Amino acid sequence: MATKKHTELAQMSVEELQSTLTETKSGYSKLKFDHAVQGLENPMRLREVKKDIARLATELRAREIAAMTPEQIAKRSRIRTRRK
Repeated sequence: MATKKHTELAQMSVEELQSTLTETKSGYSKLKFDHAVQGLENPMRLREVKKDIARLATELRAREIAAMTPEQIAKRSRIRTRRK
């Protein structure tokens, strides 16, 4: 998967994001294995894929937070305050 920009991710549905995330994670583990065994032509590809995984996970979490009720957000805020 080529790098997905924020605008491309915003247009995807939650199901598409989740399926893309699982595909990307499995592809990443395969890349890591290939790199350990025989080396990659472009080892920077590992970094790109890892960043794609982070982008997908961040977008999913942002949507999860946006779908929260005010009570859930208040509870989340108390937990975050306690951590500090």
